[in-house]
Formats: sequence, C-alpha cells, structure tokens
Amino acid sequence: MKTIITIIYLLFALGTSLFGQPIPAGEQKVPMAIKGATIHCAKGKTIDNGVIAFENGKITVLEAGMKSKLINQDKYTWIDATGKHIYPGLIAMNTQLGLSEIEAIKATNDYYEIGAYNPNVRVATSYNTDSQVIPTIRSNGILMAQVAPVGGVISGTAAVVELDGWNWEDAVYKKEEGIFMNWPYASPPQRERPDNNEPKSGDEFERQVKEIRSFLEQASAYILKPTTEEKNLRFESMKAIFNGTQKLYVRANTAREMQSAITLLSEFKITPVIVGGQEAWRITKFLKDKHVSVIYTETQRLPQFEDDDVAQAYEAPAQLANAGVDVIISVDGFWQVRNLPFQVGQAIPFGLNRESALDEMTINAAKMLGIDKTTGSLEVGKDATLIISDGDIFDMKSSNITRAFIRGKDIDLDSKQKQLYKKYKQKYGL
Repeated sequence: MKTIITIIYLLFALGTSLFGQPIPAGEQKVPMAIKGATIHCAKGKTIDNGVIAFENGKITVLEAGMKSKLINQDKYTWIDATGKHIYPGLIAMNTQLGLSEIEAIKATNDYYEIGAYNPNVRVATSYNTDSQVIPTIRSNGILMAQVAPVGGVISGTAAVVELDGWNWEDAVYKKEEGIFMNWPYASPPQRERPDNNEPKSGDEFERQVKEIRSFLEQASAYILKPTTEEKNLRFESMKAIFNGTQKLYVRANTAREMQSAITLLSEFKITPVIVGGQEAWRITKFLKDKHVSVIYTETQRLPQFEDDDVAQAYEAPAQLANAGVDVIISVDGFWQVRNLPFQVGQAIPFGLNRESALDEMTINAAKMLGIDKTTGSLEVGKDATLIISDGDIFDMKSSNITRAFIRGKDIDLDSKQKQLYKKYKQKYGL
C-alpha cells in the first residue's frame, strides 16, 4: 500500500513538472532600458527617477533623470517603470532549493548522504531545475540561492545557483562554494529544548566535539604531508577550508555551541560562518572580536526558550548589526524561502536599518559567497540581475514583483500557485 501511495505522489509530481513549469528564459538578445523607477542599487545608493540599461546581460548605464545620456536610444527596448522600484535580485542563503520537492516522499529528497563526514559530497549535480518550488521563490524577488546539504557532522559542499535554467549546468553560478557542518547540540544550563527532545549530556557533547577535533587533526596532517600513496577524498575536500579559499559554515544555535565551534576551529586557523545563531545576540562581543559572520535563521518564529523576550527573534538581527557583527537573514528549508523578504521586513520595525536590510540580502550575501565582483548590487559592468516591484519588497502588502531579469534574461514569473489563483478567480467570477 505504501508503495502504491509513493508511486501516485511521484506521478503527481511528474505531472505538475511537465504541465506547470515556466520555460527557462533565453539569452538577452535586445538591449533593454528601464526608466522612471526608484533604483535601489545597494551599498546605500538610491537613484530617484532613474534610468538603468543593460546589454548582453551586463549593466551599461545607470543614471538619474529622465533625459538619458544613452547613445542611439532607438536600439533599446524601453520599459516605463514610473512609480515603481528596482532592486538587485535577492540572494537566499542556506537553502535546500532544488534538492527537495515533497518532504514526505523520500524519493524526492536529495539533500543528505549516509555517513557523518562527507565534505567530498557536492550538491551542484543534484540541483533540480524542474522543481515546482523554484518559480514561487522567484515571484518574491529571490533570483539566486546558496544550495546547501544537511545531515551528518560535515554535510558536504554547497553551490550557488541562479533560479532559472534548463539543467544544473545552466543554473550553477559557483559550483563549489563552501562546506557545511552541524555542530553537536549543547543544552543550555537549566533549560529544555523546545521540541521536548532529551538534551545531550555534557559528556556526550564533549565526546562529539572530540570526534570533530580528531577529524580536523587527521585532515590537517594529511594536507601537510608532502606526498601520499592513496588519495583520501574527504581530506582532499578539506584543503580549501584550511587554505581559506572556501568558507566553513557551521550550524549552531546556543551560545555554548557557537563559542565551542569558534574556539576549536580557531586552533586550526579557520574562521567559520555561524548558521542559525538563535542565541548569537547573547555573545555579540565574542563574535565581533573573532570576526565571525552570522546567517541568522528566521525572524518569524516563537522565542527559543520560555524566558526569552517574545520579540527576541525580531530584534536579534538589529542587535547583531548594531554590535558590528556581519549578519544575513535566512530561512531554513526550501518552500519556506519564498517568505524570506518578509522575514527580513519583520526585523526592520525592530531596529534593522532598511538600507542595511537590502545590503544583507544582496551585496553582503554576494561578498560572503565570493561573487560580489559580478553581482549583488546594481553597478555598471555587473550582471543585470534585478527585479521591478510595485512597492517595497520587504512589505508583504505592497510587494508585487512585475518583472525579473537574470543576467539580462527576461524571467517568466508564472507559477503553479498563480495558475491556480487565476483558475479559481475566473470560476467564481472574481
């Protein structure tokens, strides 16, 4: 019976993939120019009533005023965006987009491998461009994503993708970006986990940390050894972490976990990026002194512990930013990522500067991913990856993405949800 249900779900998934998926955009062939909008370039720069033009996927003109200095204006296809807003395409960090489709169906999930230490596992080739989830993400202005594995102690190597393409080769922007690690859970003193799971004892936590230390010592010794008869793929994959060419992302939430991870890794001259960081606001000075960045997971959630302020999750991004800690807001999972702009918007009334919020989701994310020279902000010479919105992208009431471009390619913003909305709106005469 279970097998029959699984087959039915898979056939349903295949059917929606075949009949509800927007066609990937082709390369930009005609120069485009957009006029009249407020252009939010990132890096604190805003142009009122501006003009932005792009050709062959690159921004060629970015200026204020309706009287453009464009030479040979007739060659451009013009878009009148008067009263609208233009932003760089948002970048989602720490996602499983394209790696999972239906959570309850194991065959549609490809985000973890068997075993505890898998730094040699790469997610890029598993990325599914036909996922029905991806069009819903684009509809809210997210055009690029860090796709990361989960599971085990060292989950594997993440990739950076554009959210459009025929296959993973089309979509991948950076194939091997960084390695993800899950730090052991450490129960805070006199507290219980919100999910009522039994917390690990202090001895168990220390035992698991010692295992991580042992793995890092073995990897370090292997890398320092001048020659080796047989290659160890796991240790070979750690070279980029030890030499600093890739980042190590460590999932940790309690203050003890974060301090333990940062302290141990510093012995190997590794500065990690903390992912999760729900108690990061408690140790801002420690994080700043150690030059550790934080990918803060979710503002729209309940307090982690009973004695936390009810608004603590909303306040944490501003507390971290005001303390000088580089922070980027993310959302766990895959389908939930579509609400990322509004999760960011939730932190703005609680002290997060609006321009800083935009930087977090664009240029700061690009810097962390090592792609800021080509994307992440609107500048002449950079990729024409941008969105046009009727209103503020961080406000769920006014945000309405009307056009999107990835390297100049005009993206189809249709999705299965939009099709269903139109279908039943027509049925009931609305």
